[in-house]
Amino acid sequence: MRRNPFDDLEDLLDRLGGQFEEGMGRDSGLGLPGGTGIDVADTGSEYVVTADLPGYETEDVDLRLVEGALKLEASRDTEATDEGGDFIRRERTQETVSRRVRLPEPVDEEGVEATYNNGVLTVTLPKLAGEDGGHQIDIS
Repeated sequence: MRRNPFDDLEDLLDRLGGQFEEGMGRDSGLGLPGGTGIDVADTGSEYVVTADLPGYETEDVDLRLVEGALKLEASRDTEATDEGGDFIRRERTQETVSRRVRLPEPVDEEGVEATYNNGVLTVTLPKLAGEDGGHQIDIS
């Protein structure tokens, strides 16, 4: 029996996106616009997502569960101090991060916890068979 080539299209796109992000990652020196370093761990009973967001405040970060995925958006506007000189290089004026992490299994939306400490966001998502839907996550 021939396999339908479109059955695994979503997995293929995830793998290609991951390879693209790796190729544009920190080691290459190129940087991925709108990207940030994210780790996703499966501890058996929960998923733990860790994201590097240095320089952001918790008010700058919007974190949601939407349709079986964790959606992270952060935006900041850094006002550079003009000390009477001209900029030789200016890269810190505004930065926006947007990431979406597809979760392999449903999670307990009410049990999700998020903390932000020293520029690192950690989101703990307990596994649970449940229904899809959007849910706002508070960051402490």
